[in-house]
Amino acid sequence: MKKFKITFNSPVTLGFIFISFAVLLLNFITVGKSNMFLFMTYHSSLASPFTYIRMLTHVFGHSGWEHFIGNATYLLLLGPMLEEKYGSPKLVMVIIITAIVTGLVNFIIFPNAALCGASGVVFAFILMTSFTGFKEGEIPLTFILVTVVFIGQQVYEGIFLQDNVSNLTHILGGIVGAVVGYRLNKNR
Repeated sequence: MKKFKITFNSPVTLGFIFISFAVLLLNFITVGKSNMFLFMTYHSSLASPFTYIRMLTHVFGHSGWEHFIGNATYLLLLGPMLEEKYGSPKLVMVIIITAIVTGLVNFIIFPNAALCGASGVVFAFILMTSFTGFKEGEIPLTFILVTVVFIGQQVYEGIFLQDNVSNLTHILGGIVGAVVGYRLNKNR
């Protein structure tokens, strides 16, 4: 009988989840101070180096267990497949680009709103996944349906619902994922 062993199959995805979990625990221990200091982007002085650091690190912060578990579920479902297909360095690139784009847009357009969480990265992964079977000269129906369902929902909720969800972050993450997914598959 062959023995089974647990493998660390997706270092970027698992690393992202473990870091986010540690940040969530730290946020509970510090009663929200760690998120405000390092894991949430908001309008702050451009002279502060932490303004730029938070543009990257806000994707690790989450407002609570529900927020973390929702994002972690999607990341764990989609991340390993994307990491296997494109490789760890490209997945890190997608995470960094998504963090910077969403952090910067939030900083510029919503000066009175703070942003934390991996939702933009989740939407980037969702749209990237719909391009996994892409062939030159074709538009995958899955991409069209995912775009209509997920992005359409965000547009609707952004217009008609008043909640603490950054729908624009989801849309921007989806755009990053679509562009990167298209470009990576076009070059294959």
